[in-house]
Order: sequence, then structure tokens, then C-alpha cells
Amino acid sequence: MHGLIVILFAIATGFTASGITANAYRLIAGKPESLPGRLVYAGVMVVAGPNVLFENAANSFKAKKCSSIAFWLAAALAGYWSFAVGLFVLNLYVAG
Repeated sequence: MHGLIVILFAIATGFTASGITANAYRLIAGKPESLPGRLVYAGVMVVAGPNVLFENAANSFKAKKCSSIAFWLAAALAGYWSFAVGLFVLNLYVAG
């Protein structure tokens, strides 16, 4: 049971870090137009990706532009990505 709680906590931590990063980037920067801007955007998307992926999937599903299978596949991928980001964030917390 302890392992399941750690997994769920890591997913929640990763999705939270993803959402904070995505929204902070949206507040600070606009659309990247130069090469350095695109490189920074790509770096930010490594952490912010799960939130952006899930948001895009939810909007597409709501607008009936994708099937439920595609939505749940994107949700599962966002969850796994959030787990990886969450493990990294929790590792930084434990090490620090």
C-alpha cells in the first residue's frame, strides 16, 4: 500500500510542477519567435508537457475532435510523464 501512495504522490507532484511551470511561462513569455526563444520553450516543455498535453486532449475531446480512446491515451501518457517529473522533483526535495 505504501508503494501505491508514493506513486500517486509522485504523479500529483509532477502534475502540479507541470501546471505551475506552464502557467508561469504563459504569464512571462509569449509565443517564441527566435531560435533562443524556441530553445527555452523546448526546455520548459520538458517540465510543463504533461499539463499542456492533458489540456489539449481535454479541449479536443470536449470539441469532439478526438475519440475517447485518443483522450485516455493522452491522459495516460500525461500521467506517466507527470510521474517521471514528480520523481525528479521529489528526488531534488529529498537530496536538498
